[in-house]
Amino acid sequence: MARLATEGAAVSILILANGLTSRADFDEAKEQELLRIHHERARRAADLLGAREVGFAGFPDQKMDSLPLLEITQAIEREVARVSPEIVFTHHGGDLNMDHAIAFRATMTATRPQAGNSVKKLYAYEIPSSTDWAFRQFSPSFSPNVFMDIVGSLEKKIQAMQVYESEARKFPHPRSPEILRATAQRWGSHVGLRAAEAFECIWEIR
Repeated sequence: MARLATEGAAVSILILANGLTSRADFDEAKEQELLRIHHERARRAADLLGAREVGFAGFPDQKMDSLPLLEITQAIEREVARVSPEIVFTHHGGDLNMDHAIAFRATMTATRPQAGNSVKKLYAYEIPSSTDWAFRQFSPSFSPNVFMDIVGSLEKKIQAMQVYESEARKFPHPRSPEILRATAQRWGSHVGLRAAEAFECIWEIR
């Protein structure tokens, strides 16, 4: 996101689930205040990355499988119709996190290539502690075939993750600064770069 924004792309983010309500330490009496803080951190991280906007669909965390897939798909369809993106990035379908797998399926449906759809490319990305912890036991497994050079924006990514305090973790967690940096270096080494972000191209129209 940081690299694309620097290159002049208008980056929009849609966060589907509220990200808090399934956690063991969640205090229901303080729900609105906690969600406000969570949203503010997400906005600060988005600002740091250069995103134009960030929206919140508000679906229940770790309970998206309790909702009709159509409801989630329609939320994404509305955003696609509003933003008219050419490129869409979404979670990988083989993640351990069920919300991520559902987000992938809904996004696939919402961006299906048909006449009038603005989307020309659909990419799936890995989520540290979700894609890797699936241990390739769920189909499909993450098989990246597109690598974006992020050597110039890696530190900004690390900073944004630290701003997003409710999602950041300490070493050796996969979302710690040390492992995020090491992961970027590992993917970079696959293609002769110092640091890279890895994606799986789901489909592309040229």
